[in-house]
Amino acid sequence: MSVPEEAPPAEQALPFFVYGTLRSDGRNHAVHLAGRCAEIRPAVLVGAALHAGPGFPYAVLDPTPGRRITGELITVRAGAYAGALAALDRLEDCRADGTGLYVRRRLAVRTAAGELRDAWVYLAGPAAEARLRERPALIPSGDWADR
Repeated sequence: MSVPEEAPPAEQALPFFVYGTLRSDGRNHAVHLAGRCAEIRPAVLVGAALHAGPGFPYAVLDPTPGRRITGELITVRAGAYAGALAALDRLEDCRADGTGLYVRRRLAVRTAAGELRDAWVYLAGPAAEARLRERPALIPSGDWADR
């Protein structure tokens, strides 16, 4: 018998903006999000650049005009939220002290319908960001599917 997942506080239960292997057609979506989603909508993160990593992408905040990342806004079912959040934090090596491969930040994204929504976004962690700023691996389109 499975134990129901405990819901996080309302201020933390945000949708996730995903832009790489967690998108609905990506390999990590099937493992970590399939069956947990209430809604998947096209969205963009403005003011960030997408960089290619070894087999996966990194998002880095970038104020350069026109920089944006194409992805999806994924709303997870309430009963599956805590498990999804924990699974994604593990996948992204997101650590409470901010030293992981990725950091999770609350940022505004724009849906295809033009709605601005707050979402959790996994950005390159400090070491990866420093490396990418020194040696960029920019994906000019901002879309992982177009790399």
